[in-house]
Amino acid sequence: MERETLLSLAREAAQRAHCPYSHFRVGAAIVANGQTYVGVNIEIASYGLTLCAERSAFAAAISTGATAITHVAVACIDAPATALIGERMPCGACRQWLADLAPDAIIYIDGVTRDFYVPDLLPYAFSL
Repeated sequence: MERETLLSLAREAAQRAHCPYSHFRVGAAIVANGQTYVGVNIEIASYGLTLCAERSAFAAAISTGATAITHVAVACIDAPATALIGERMPCGACRQWLADLAPDAIIYIDGVTRDFYVPDLLPYAFSL
């Protein structure tokens, strides 16, 4: 799938994020088995139990039986235009999910022009 198309889906999904505490809306879109799945961040009062957009999208895909995840796009629509690359990247937990569930996927980050792969985001990822 085309980079900008997938990032656009992630930005659109982010509009539906539930983030009453951080007010930081994030959307993710992934392609698995030729189908597209989206997810949003969902915050709750016990902040550590918040569900990130990336993991939400993975759960949507895997719940339907998807296996071959080829592309992942992440959009933090409330990040300022001047946000540094580190302020746009997936958290550590989501990076591990990427390593386990989409080890060969192309990863697009909204606001960053280059494409990434898991080793770029999580070198020496934990694996069994």
